[in-house]
Order: sequence, then C-alpha cells, then structure tokens
Amino acid sequence: MSLSGFFQRTSAAFFLLALCAAPLAMRAQENAHQSAKVLFIVREMTKPGKDGNAHQKTESAYVKALTDSKSSIHYTALTSMTGTPRALFLSGYPTFEAMEAEHKAVSPALGMALDKANLADGENLSETADSAWVRRDDLSTNTLGAPGGTRYMEVSQYVVKPGHEKEFEELAKLYVKGFKNIPEVHWTAYQLMYGMLSGPAYLTLTAHKSLSGVDAEMAADAAFAKAVGPDGLKKIAELTASCVETEMSNLFSVDPKMSAPSAEQIAAEPDFWKPKVVAPAKKPVVKPTP
Repeated sequence: MSLSGFFQRTSAAFFLLALCAAPLAMRAQENAHQSAKVLFIVREMTKPGKDGNAHQKTESAYVKALTDSKSSIHYTALTSMTGTPRALFLSGYPTFEAMEAEHKAVSPALGMALDKANLADGENLSETADSAWVRRDDLSTNTLGAPGGTRYMEVSQYVVKPGHEKEFEELAKLYVKGFKNIPEVHWTAYQLMYGMLSGPAYLTLTAHKSLSGVDAEMAADAAFAKAVGPDGLKKIAELTASCVETEMSNLFSVDPKMSAPSAEQIAAEPDFWKPKVVAPAKKPVVKPTP
C-alpha cells in the first residue's frame, strides 16, 4: 500500500480544509474498518500475475517499517475473491483530526522506509486510487462494525444519479426497516466524501466469519419480502430505477500478511494475525554402512 503517497495526499487535503469520510471497521485504530466514523480506503489494482504472494512480499515491507518504528498506524488489508484482482486497505478514524495527528507523527526515518517500500510495491500495480467515506448510521443496520473473527468482507458500492441522493437514502431506509428484525443480514453504510467516481456514492460493508454468512443472507430474502410487503417491494423497484446509476458487489478475504493490526487485535487472535512459523523437521542423518 502506498502509505507515503497516502500521507502526502491527506496533508494536501487538510490544507484544503477537508479530507475523508463497516465490515471492513473494528474500533477506530484497532481495525481498519469497525465502527470508524471516518474510513479511508486505498485501492490497489494488481498487474496480471502480480497478486497473491508477489503482492504480499512487497506489502510486507510496509508492515515491517511500521512495526520497527512502533508506529500507531494500523490498517486491514482485503484481497479480492471476485472481480478484477485488487487489494483494499482500510484505515478507520474517529475524526479527521485524528487522521491529521497520525500523519504528523510519522518520523523522517519512517517516511523514507515507506517511500522505499512504495517503489517496490509499484512494480506490482497497474492502478491505485484513494477514497474517503463517512459512516451513515441512519442507513446502517450495524453501527458496531465487524466482530472479532471476521475473515471475509462483502463490499457493495452504489453510484447515484446526480441530484437523486434523497431518493437513494429513502431507498436505503426501506431496506433498513425491512431487515430490522432479520439478524442474518447486516451492514455498515458509508457516504463518499472524497474520491474519483462519476457521481454521489455510498458503500456498504458486511463482515462474515465464514462464507456461510452469504448463504444466510440469500435465505433471508423471503423474510424481507414478507416484512416490506408487495407495496414496499414495488416502491423499492421504483426508487432503484430512478436513482441508482450503477451498483457493484464483491467478496474480499481479510489478508493478515498485508495488514498492520494493532496490539489489541493481535492479542485477541494471535494465530490469525501473527501465526508462529514452524521450522521444518530436520532430516535424520543416515550414517554410511560400514
């Protein structure tokens, strides 16, 4: 992840008096997404054949630099299971001011180490993009964020037709009302504040401990239809047609090797975030036959 570039961009944004706006937010600065009011996402599109181990190797340089410097910077990495190969890096903050404070705390030595890591990582990437989002509790069914044990994230992005934001929010609230008593379906919603999209945009993040959570969501469709009734389903269809420009949903897995978890996260799940490396068994020495 281009952390050095991230800090440069956030610095510029603060001078403009603005910056950025959950299953991918476990307490701000404890996990990149859980219940963070401000969510900053770095998206890295990898070149063909440069995802997987190749990307993990260059990303490990960022993690090592942050660990060696005892930095307070933490983020969660997600790698795509569907769609174009890419990685998302989620950093959560309670306020924009907290993000600024993190930026100011980066030492020159750490900055140089991140720049060096950035050069190597860039060889794997075809495109990068940053976006900043603000949590919308009124459009969410879950404002607590992703629970411990999260291994997968369902990320849905909605680009709204310009001038139709109120209609979209009415649509989202119909979904919130319909799924209110259906715990199998849950999401944290964010609204785009800064980023390069064709129109107003919203994001929903759904955390899963296993992919059985996706099966449970699908099975809940009938309960939702019953909850909103025929008139509600008709209204949802009408609002969707009138206000949604594009929508896209994809599945991601949490990648511990490319993440920079906090000490609290590691303590809660050490085997996941920092598994012990088991040394290969030594081969027995075969003595030559006399």
